[in-house]
Amino acid sequence: MELQNQTALVTGGGSGIGRAAALVLAGAGAFVIVAGRNADRLAKVVAEIKAAGGEARGISADMGDLDSLQRLVEEAGEVDILVNNAGVYPFGPTLQQGVEEFDQMFGTNVRGPFFLTAALAVRMVAKGSGTVINVSSTASLRGFPGAAAYGATKAALDSLTRAWAAEFGGSGVRVNSVAPGTIRTDNALKTRGEKEFEEVGRRSNPLGRLGRPDEVAEAILFLASPRSSYITGVTLPVDGGSMSVGSCE
Repeated sequence: MELQNQTALVTGGGSGIGRAAALVLAGAGAFVIVAGRNADRLAKVVAEIKAAGGEARGISADMGDLDSLQRLVEEAGEVDILVNNAGVYPFGPTLQQGVEEFDQMFGTNVRGPFFLTAALAVRMVAKGSGTVINVSSTASLRGFPGAAAYGATKAALDSLTRAWAAEFGGSGVRVNSVAPGTIRTDNALKTRGEKEFEEVGRRSNPLGRLGRPDEVAEAILFLASPRSSYITGVTLPVDGGSMSVGSCE
């Protein structure tokens, strides 16, 4: 139980990678706060954690709303591990990208994690320990047609990872990113269609398949744990090796 006596906050914790991260962190002994917009989903994740013998609570929050974010900070209290996972991705070609969707992506994917981290890092710095894991994307590392704005938000998050690692490292706080590739989540399947997305997974990486949310969660657990105590400021692709072959699926 390497995370015993630690509190982890996972944003976007009601489904997909966030849900998987919450379950894995709780399994390692952390008390997990799952935050998100859908209270019913949060309740189900909390129930799953408790059924497995872990401890958790849910807090409804919208990362695109600064007032909601402030309430989350106040309710969460002291946090040892922050997983900035919540994100939105209304993809679209640059020539068709609307201002409203553009602002929504930057508000949720960049502004939200920035101010949540700033609020919680104060206490991490004061006590001399803490870990922040940002959930980025391989779209931050290469170009994807139709994902210019989304990729830019994730590139910004990776830049924040490096800046925060330099800024907070002297106080014992580590900051890293994971960059998932093609992961089988409900939202991804809805966006691309199951059959098409399975085919993308088959041909876009050396492992020849889609990734699973729990595989990303295991990378998050590693970066949250003492096993990665000398690692900070990195973006770790969890992508089946797609970055090694340069696929643009």
